[in-house]
Order: sequence, then C-alpha cells, then structure tokens
Amino acid sequence: MRARASHRTTTLLTVVTASLALSGCGLRPLYGGGSKGAVAQSLGQIEVAAIPGKAGWLVRNAVTDRLGAMPQGAATYRLEIELDDQITGFGVRRDDTVTRERRTLRARYRLVEAGKGTVVLDATAGSDAGIDIVSSEYATIAAENTALENLSQVIADQIVTRLALYAQNSGDSPPAGTP
Repeated sequence: MRARASHRTTTLLTVVTASLALSGCGLRPLYGGGSKGAVAQSLGQIEVAAIPGKAGWLVRNAVTDRLGAMPQGAATYRLEIELDDQITGFGVRRDDTVTRERRTLRARYRLVEAGKGTVVLDATAGSDAGIDIVSSEYATIAAENTALENLSQVIADQIVTRLALYAQNSGDSPPAGTP
C-alpha cells in the first residue's frame, strides 16, 4: 500500500515538473481558441479548387472536411492541388507474377491569394502503402481502392497541418512569396 502511494506521488511530481518545464519553453497550441481562434478562422477562408480523378475527389473532400466551414462570400485563399498516383509492382515470383504492389500518392499544393493571384505557399505531401496481390482479382482491386482512400486521408492531414502552421506563423496577412 505504501509503495503504491509513493509511486502515485512520484508520478504526480513528474507530471507537474514536466508541465512547468513545457510552460516556459514557448510552445503554444496550434488550434488555440478552438473554432474562434486565428488559425481556424484562417483555414476557414480557404477554397479548395477541384482536383481531377478519383484520387482528386477523395483528397479534395478530405481536405475540405479538415478545413472546416467554407467562407462566407469570396474566399481569401484558393488551394490548388496536383496529384501523382502510381501503382508499382514488386516482389516478383519465378514465373514473373507480381506478389506485392506499392501505391504512392504525391501532392504538390499551392496556396494562392484569391485577389492577387500571388502564391504564398508552395509545398508537397506524400505517402505510400503496400498491397499484397492475392489470387482474387476483386480482392486486389478492393485493396488498391482501400489504399487510395487511406492515402488520401494521410495526404489531407499533411496538407492541412502545413496550412495551419503557415497560418499560425504568418497571421491573416501573409507577405507575398513567403515559402
């Protein structure tokens, strides 16, 4: 019983010490203020341009969901995304049949000031997934589609995180040409 109380006290002291150390290091929450905070308000002013193809539809929907409410009236920024979706076979058997695939989804995205047409952020995001090739063609196609859906979510997370960091670092009026 006494050892358990001592362990709790030690754990509590560790947590308190870590909290005090972090409070002095300058870290601040990215989404401080919740939906009324500056970052969330900036993200809500971004319109996502249409992206062609199935991957484009999935990525655009995922990004739009993460950005939050669409702006009232004209958007301050436009997000343009170009995708590169590739499936590469590897893991070849002696009879030249592929046993594994890698699906790679890469995105180049640009944040453009809607009024001026100035690119204020130009960056990339990407991820890949491995897919086992099985005897059922249906199962393989289903696995490829599931991989694309998952990769779209990962790409959207990367893009919105980068946009949020940009919004936090630049405020509401970013300087032109800032990477």
